[in-house]
Amino acid sequence: MPSRSATLTRSASAGETSVRGTAAPRRRTRIFALPEARWAAAALVLFLVGLPLYLLAAPAWTWGPLFALTYAAGGWEPGWAGLQALKEKTLDVDLLMVVAALGAAAIGQVLDGALLIVIFATSGALEAIATARTADSVRGLLDLAPATATRLGDDGAQEAVRTEQLRVGDIILVRPGERVGADGQVLDGASEVDQATITGEPMPVAKETGDEVFAGTLNGTGALRVKVERDPSDSVIARIVAMVEEASETKAPTQLFIEKVEQRYSIGMVAATIALFVLPLLFGAALQPTLLRAMTFMIVASPCAVVLATMPPLLSAIANAGRHGVLVKSAVVMERLGQIDAVALDKTGTLTEGTPRVTDIRPLAGSGLDEKGLLRLAAAAEHPSEHPLARAVVDAARTRDLDIPPVEDFTSAPGSGVTATVEGKAVAVGSPARLLKTRTDQAAATVVAQLEDEGRTAVLVEVGDAPVGVLGIADRLREEAAATVASLATLTGRAPALVTGDNPRAATRLAREVGITDVRAGLLPQDKVAAVREWEQAGRQVLVVGDGVNDAPALAAAHTGIAMGRAGSDLALETADAVVVRDELATIPTVVQLSRRARRLVVQNLAIAATFITGLVVWDLAGTLPLPLGVAGHEGSTVIVGLNGLRLLAEASWRRARGGNGQ
Repeated sequence: MPSRSATLTRSASAGETSVRGTAAPRRRTRIFALPEARWAAAALVLFLVGLPLYLLAAPAWTWGPLFALTYAAGGWEPGWAGLQALKEKTLDVDLLMVVAALGAAAIGQVLDGALLIVIFATSGALEAIATARTADSVRGLLDLAPATATRLGDDGAQEAVRTEQLRVGDIILVRPGERVGADGQVLDGASEVDQATITGEPMPVAKETGDEVFAGTLNGTGALRVKVERDPSDSVIARIVAMVEEASETKAPTQLFIEKVEQRYSIGMVAATIALFVLPLLFGAALQPTLLRAMTFMIVASPCAVVLATMPPLLSAIANAGRHGVLVKSAVVMERLGQIDAVALDKTGTLTEGTPRVTDIRPLAGSGLDEKGLLRLAAAAEHPSEHPLARAVVDAARTRDLDIPPVEDFTSAPGSGVTATVEGKAVAVGSPARLLKTRTDQAAATVVAQLEDEGRTAVLVEVGDAPVGVLGIADRLREEAAATVASLATLTGRAPALVTGDNPRAATRLAREVGITDVRAGLLPQDKVAAVREWEQAGRQVLVVGDGVNDAPALAAAHTGIAMGRAGSDLALETADAVVVRDELATIPTVVQLSRRARRLVVQNLAIAATFITGLVVWDLAGTLPLPLGVAGHEGSTVIVGLNGLRLLAEASWRRARGGNGQ
């Protein structure tokens, strides 16, 4: 790849900050912090000083040194990079530009050569400035994290520490108006947090005990005590930066193909330039116009814009997706996302929240309890338990503001349930299969069967030896699940399939709710892989979305795999090609649409580059193309292509992608 085109990769992966720890105070790249901009400015100033002297026919010793310095300032860096590339047997197009300028000067066209160098250097500076915006937009997120946080000791003492010193389990105090120092869970307090930098939500979000907060978000008017749940180096912001920087070092297949062709093209272009110079001379043509035509051809035929066509759109899309909580691990993945035409979704933790919740409260006739009374007794008995179903029962009681009385004689039997004394009564809560085994109660058995037929987990509540009610617990469907399924169906032309290890009854019920007809239930991990391979053998490019260890093989086997980040297993997160950090299912069709927009921009860029190159080459061969105009056309096309690709950095691009998939 030419050295100037490589600026994008270098700029996106370089920077003063590291994802390991806290960023320095935010610094946006200054124009003259870029060496390309400094040298281009120097070349331009020198040229502008020498130009009037040259036009006024001043002695050569007045303008000659100025033009010589113009050549040096604007051409030394690409020239040196080109010579280094030659050592590795790589032909750098930038070197050819410098050679063309020197060639013009050698035949007395000093002004044209100097103008070529100025336009060339200015174009390179504009590219460097534009591509630095990608790095700024990503590093700017990390810079939002505060440098220090207030850590609370066991005795409540407050200590100011650098945020990179925080560890999982630490308790920090976030005062009104401060930025949150680490990803964590609110232990105490209530406030509104502006998390637009992470989630894109335009309004502050209410936060209270149990809610999650993100590093770098801005606290409102209330104080919060937050338990750190992620190391600062693994915060949402840091993971976004790390993955985008990783992605900037990868090359999509289109880019690799272009680079492979480019070397052969460049060699052919040099051969054509030599032929265009030598052959007319053999037939008696004049030296100066022949050399000028050959130099102009070499410039306008150079494939700089073609090489720059691919990476800016893909890296811009990666950065934009990262700002909205979707970490795409490479440019290859971003390109592949736009190719998918079939989707397979896991159930638990993907279409559902992955957290059990009480959905039904069924007191039995004659128990003397209403719904609140039944839930209150069950929550009291379950309160000391750490089982997920117990937490669901207790959370349901708290949501309804029920007082939970203290218990005595608590015991827990794995697989059976719990027993405790609540207000003097012996209460048992647990599995109907175990509790009803030695008793016959048709009313309770009927309710249990109804709930299980509806895909619920039934929990029986007994007082003494008598069943008094049944609770139904289920994993709640995500609010955006149905809309996401519909959007994916619109994008791919077919409804997604459901692949799950759950029982067919629960899977079918959930599939009906979200609009899925292809249901594969009761699958082991190898069965999910077999399903993916079956679709791919039919010619489909399959996207698999999952979160658990059992999803990892299918994520690896698929054309593209996306893991739900919050509840996802480490194996799934490592295996997946992309991660939805905040578990917002609706972002999946949006990032697919963003990928397709990036692919369209790549095609646009290639068309723009081809049009400019073809037009300028034909003009040079069929007519007389002035060297400065050829340079302006070539460099202008390169800048246009670069800026066109960077359009996807804008927030509006995400909104259009979201609107373009039916959401």
